[in-house]
Amino acid sequence: MAASFDRIGAVPPLSPVIVSVPHAGRDYPLPLRAAAAVPVASMLALEDRHADTLALAARGDETLFVQRLARAWIDLNRAEDERDPLIDDGARPIPAGAAAIKLRSGLGLVPRRAAPGVTLWRRRLGDDEVRARIAADHRPYHAALDEALAAARDRFGVALLIDLHSMPPLPGASSARIVIGDRFGHSAGGRLVYRLEAEVAAAGQRAALNAPYPGGHILMRHGRPERGVHAIQIEIDRRLYLDSSLNAPGKGLAATAKLLRRMIDAATEELLGASEALAAE
Repeated sequence: MAASFDRIGAVPPLSPVIVSVPHAGRDYPLPLRAAAAVPVASMLALEDRHADTLALAARGDETLFVQRLARAWIDLNRAEDERDPLIDDGARPIPAGAAAIKLRSGLGLVPRRAAPGVTLWRRRLGDDEVRARIAADHRPYHAALDEALAAARDRFGVALLIDLHSMPPLPGASSARIVIGDRFGHSAGGRLVYRLEAEVAAAGQRAALNAPYPGGHILMRHGRPERGVHAIQIEIDRRLYLDSSLNAPGKGLAATAKLLRRMIDAATEELLGASEALAAE
């Protein structure tokens, strides 16, 4: 069975930086459309619209993973057990606590809604349906990331996963345009995060750290700084690289890709020049 994602780059990786774009997929398969209660246009709010286009424009030698299937089909940034009992026959009851906030809001492994008040599905999903998506699409993506990160670490002594997302504009005229997430210091060394923040500031943009996006399952699963594998989520305001409709690449794409390139270069320099210091953090 063909993979539902694209891997771009050499094997083994030529860079210690691996880039993941899990939410930009624009493939809405027939089974999804047949079970949906809304047209595809209503599902677009779930997409990190053209984040893959941005990543490709910024890419150098880095290995890049891009999920082709739409997030409405399955969310690679949720754990396998983050299944929603309101739509999924195989789900367990939602646990109490902060860890279940996304699930309760309808943004689980298979999203229940595209936007507030927009229910995606016209019927419940069978346990076998969701398990099939996990086996065919979720596990292979994460296994491929594991393999690439391990190969990069073996070659360079250290590796970094940049998990690239886009975000709607944050409220307030002075709000951050880029949010850097490291799970509050748990998924990456502080020196790497500082270098990325410095590049954003040098470009005249405002960055925030972990608020409101600290990173999700991808960072929790793959970020192991104590083992030389770091993981950082980067959320970029869609106004920076999309047109005024926030639907297609806009005139800011080139400048935003240039900034992302500088961030990748800074991270690479830090990784190759300070691997022992990062390991000691």
